[in-house]
Amino acid sequence: MYTVLLVVQIIICIVLVGLVLIQKGQGADIGAVFGGGGSQTIFGARGAGNFLSHTTAVIGALFFLNSLGLAYLSDHSSSSVFSGIALPSKAPVTTSVPVAPIVAAPAQSVASPVTSAASSVVAGKAPVKP
Repeated sequence: MYTVLLVVQIIICIVLVGLVLIQKGQGADIGAVFGGGGSQTIFGARGAGNFLSHTTAVIGALFFLNSLGLAYLSDHSSSSVFSGIALPSKAPVTTSVPVAPIVAAPAQSVASPVTSAASSVVAGKAPVKP
């Protein structure tokens, strides 16, 4: 249903744009008073404006109602962004015996004479020569 309304919406948009482009502007009425091309239209000088304006109003109302229908269907549709994604389920919480953390034994490092001398200067002691 949504696809059908979307196709109808596109057709209505094209027809509405065409009707608006066909209509004459407000300034064209002055030229029609003096016979400036108004007599060559199919509907006459004033009939074309009335027919096109009424048709534009009807097509505009259809556009508005179709837009409301599309908005309603898009809000109440069953598909969503997450419809194809499997969400993780909640795992049951179980109580278990706590396990003591494993602590690694400190590694022994060999300090170079430069680092031991620098650390003694920082500590405020005289450097020890090896």
